[in-house]
Amino acid sequence: MRRVLSGCALWLWAMMPMPIAAGAADWPDIVAKARDQTVYFNAWGGGEQINAYIAWTAAQLEARYGIKLVHVKLADTADAVARVLAEKTADRTEGGSIDLIWINGENFAAMKSAGLLFGPFAESLPNYRYVDIKGKPTVRSDFTVPVDGMESPWGMAQIVFIHDTARLKEPPRSMAALLAWAEAHPGRFTYPAPPDFIGSTLLKQALYELAADPAILQQPATDENFAAATEPLWVWLDKLHPHLWRGGESFPQNAQMQRQLLDDGEIDITLSFNPGEASSDIAQGLLPDTVRSYVLEGGTIGNTHFLAIPFNANAKEAAMVTADFLLSPEAQLRKQDPAVWGDPTVLAMDKLKPADREKFAALPFGIATLSPAELGPALLEPHPSWMTRLEQEWRRRYAK
Repeated sequence: MRRVLSGCALWLWAMMPMPIAAGAADWPDIVAKARDQTVYFNAWGGGEQINAYIAWTAAQLEARYGIKLVHVKLADTADAVARVLAEKTADRTEGGSIDLIWINGENFAAMKSAGLLFGPFAESLPNYRYVDIKGKPTVRSDFTVPVDGMESPWGMAQIVFIHDTARLKEPPRSMAALLAWAEAHPGRFTYPAPPDFIGSTLLKQALYELAADPAILQQPATDENFAAATEPLWVWLDKLHPHLWRGGESFPQNAQMQRQLLDDGEIDITLSFNPGEASSDIAQGLLPDTVRSYVLEGGTIGNTHFLAIPFNANAKEAAMVTADFLLSPEAQLRKQDPAVWGDPTVLAMDKLKPADREKFAALPFGIATLSPAELGPALLEPHPSWMTRLEQEWRRRYAK
């Protein structure tokens, strides 16, 4: 989903001042201008539940605001970043082909550094007042990069591992234990090939446990610190790969393919960045009801995912109205429902009206979803430069 553009291409562009979005006092004017605009929303299109949620959003925006939302389904977010960069290169400063992007991590860092974003706009959205700034600090810091109002938080994520208790009662809860289990059960584990974001995150998760000093991951990766920190990771992967599904000779293209392998009984463990995904998949009939989620003993990586508006978006007003609607208690509640998507909210419950708090409290966790106490605190995402380098080195070593 999230291949990032070559850093050398994007760093050629200097940061340029962007127009400041209108404040709350101008919101009625923004809503009025948004009517009859079309928002080309570039977002990952690989999940049925997510696609259905975006379709529901489109219907709501049309009925309430006269906005047409077109879901441009991406396999790789970097394709959208490349398009915006190409338009800037061609001096297309208005009437861009993309109005809204689902984004975070290295792609946000690349767009921000290259001056490809409109804003700041996020904290002027009326519904931003409900965002949990204190309890969820990653709504203002994306993979260590300050958001600075250039993207609007949409949902929370934390890595969970998923296993079928009908075949695996006690799953391995560390990377060392996973290697030992894989050696004893050859062919029963795999992971999506990077640059798929789940596969890339597994590399970062393993690096947290295996690196001598994981605190270095919060700093930009350099030739020197990357080589030293990742050496134990490559040793671990070299030992793991011969015991993977298909002997490590091929990998699933994405998390959906890996989920299907679990459902088909070919593997015993998969993973997701959505703590509610296993319950949602059970509700949708995509996984058996014996599936459960778990986390590792040392914790798992968590982050926030966002919505951003390109600097040359053709429908900036409608894009802001869309981002604001998706921050509303109504839209966030529906998104967190495991029967719909199961994506955790970015909102603070103590900022909501009592009726809305009650609705969130009434949502079922789902039989495979961990409680907040069971999920535990999230590990901070490494600086985005680590993911870029990890993906490049993984491809050099293991891509067939």
